[in-house]
Amino acid sequence: MTEFLSFFKTLTPTGYLFLFLTVLTLFSAIGVVTARNPIYSVLALIATFFCLSGHYVLLNAQFLAAVNIIVYAGAIMVLFLFTIMFLNLRKEDEESKTNLTKMASVVVGGMLMIMLITIFRAKSAQVPTVSATSFSAKTGLVENLGQLLYSDYILPFELASVLFLVAMVGAVMLGKREAGDRHF
Repeated sequence: MTEFLSFFKTLTPTGYLFLFLTVLTLFSAIGVVTARNPIYSVLALIATFFCLSGHYVLLNAQFLAAVNIIVYAGAIMVLFLFTIMFLNLRKEDEESKTNLTKMASVVVGGMLMIMLITIFRAKSAQVPTVSATSFSAKTGLVENLGQLLYSDYILPFELASVLFLVAMVGAVMLGKREAGDRHF
């Protein structure tokens, strides 16, 4: 117990913010899984993305935080909401889960929790420390990310851009109406 209390005595205000964001992230992630209403689940997922963006800011990765909010919490979640609203969700569909599937999910979740606890309690899972003398303030900035993408990872970056281009052309072709189609 004294080790636990001494841990809190050594924390800085940034450490307290990190712990607060971590607890908030865990509760909102649990809300994603346990929410009965899919709309509430999506809203909890948006809260999880905002908390993760807070972690990115604490890690000095402001670009990733902004992209996470714009792309995931913004665009992707709006698409999820539209999809959920277009689906015809009935009460009978929710009650179709059998006791076997519920029991299997509890067993798998319990095994995952036991694995995580054993990993974090192992002696080899030490958290690395960062010294103030070797820390670079330009760690998560866009300039370093751009230099890395356009030098070491140019081939995967260009292949991903070609893949996105093909996906956009495919979406346009699938959404294109033929001459005789009816407009609904």
